[in-house]
Amino acid sequence: MTDHDTESTETEPRLICETGIDARIAAIVEPVIESIGFRLVRVLLSGQNGLTLQIMAERSDGSMNVADCEAVSRALSPVLDVEDPVEKQYHLEISSPGIDRPLVRRTDFERWQGHLVRCDTSVLVNGRKRYRGFIRDLTEAGFVIERDQPAYGEDSRSEIPFAALAEAKLVLTDDLIRESLRADKAARAAANENDPEIDVEDDDTESE
Repeated sequence: MTDHDTESTETEPRLICETGIDARIAAIVEPVIESIGFRLVRVLLSGQNGLTLQIMAERSDGSMNVADCEAVSRALSPVLDVEDPVEKQYHLEISSPGIDRPLVRRTDFERWQGHLVRCDTSVLVNGRKRYRGFIRDLTEAGFVIERDQPAYGEDSRSEIPFAALAEAKLVLTDDLIRESLRADKAARAAANENDPEIDVEDDDTESE
């Protein structure tokens, strides 16, 4: 991969973005996250544990370890204190996307092509808004989903425009777990090669 390819991946805009207060928070945190070499995946303010602000991030290769989560937390905490986008007291949670991750960029669909995904659309696509199936045949404008459990007489393949996506998330399968473990091992090996002092032992991927 060339330097130009790496840069375009790092700055690739998200296809699926937040609304409401989540969108306001995303506008605050995304530039900060990108400035330290990470990409925003999702912002979600929920009522979990009273009130929790979950910020999901990753490196351009999809990896995210404990040290990365801590680095993002240190960068964001003072900014969020100053901007104060949430009126009530909340718990800040920085996490990796996880194995059954949200897909928010076109390169996510390219990376996980062939795997099982569950997605919702904001408008009717072929008479429905909810799909579950395998990612096939990507184009610049969308992708084909091949449904894993189509009803009798229904077409098993539908073309989903990226512009119509409201949410998309990988479904946990044995194939996905194996592929994720291989990708994680490769990322750790590359990190260790670049810096022999990096500890590549298994670790949790969440910082609170």
